[in-house]
Amino acid sequence: MNQADYQASTPYATFGTGSHVIDAPADVRATFIRKTYIHLTAAIYAFVMLEYLLFALHFDVWMMQMLGAFRWSWLLVLGGFIAVSYVADNWARSATSLGTQYAGLFLYVVAEAVIFVPMLAIAQGMAIQTEAIGDVPIIPAAAVTTLIMFAGLTAYVFFTKQDFSFMRGFLTISMFGAGALIVVSILFNFNLGVWFSALMIVAACGYILYYTSNVLQHYRTDQYVAASLALFASVALLFWYVLRIMMAFSRR
Repeated sequence: MNQADYQASTPYATFGTGSHVIDAPADVRATFIRKTYIHLTAAIYAFVMLEYLLFALHFDVWMMQMLGAFRWSWLLVLGGFIAVSYVADNWARSATSLGTQYAGLFLYVVAEAVIFVPMLAIAQGMAIQTEAIGDVPIIPAAAVTTLIMFAGLTAYVFFTKQDFSFMRGFLTISMFGAGALIVVSILFNFNLGVWFSALMIVAACGYILYYTSNVLQHYRTDQYVAASLALFASVALLFWYVLRIMMAFSRR
């Protein structure tokens, strides 16, 4: 594949000035991967701390009241989240300013923390009933499940070194379809159910495979902030739907 073909086939070819990870020396590649996962870890910790702060400030109470006051308020929240996510991703891909990249990552983490508040508020009072160990808090259970799945998928890509960039089109179409279903469910006030959450978990796993293989092959070596944002978005998506499934089963 020549350079022109490569630039046409990947969204990472035109950002930054570093070499592509797959072409970089081993030490440069290792440094990029280490920086990416350090930033991902920092983003996860920042997300947790922001949730503690938002709940300490009773932001959950205000947000639940706001969502309950207007039938389509969740649609406005979702639209705002999509708009902020688009801006954050573009900032994180900035080729000229490292500060702008960090601002994009932080903005995205804040947006995720805010949109998670209503569901975490509902999940707080729920527990999974198990015969062996009794009641298990849903949020920690969902978090541990998400991290185990993420670690397993990451290990698979690292050990096999398989390129999952071919999944890009399928994942994009899947998310457009899922978005349409979510909007319709809000407009007509119906529950998408457990099977939708299960399919979204499959999509989230696909994104983790896709972005992890891009970390190993297709990002540029100076794009570790953008790479960490992409991985964080995938982890957040997985956590969201793992939590939804656990909440659904706890109601039964």
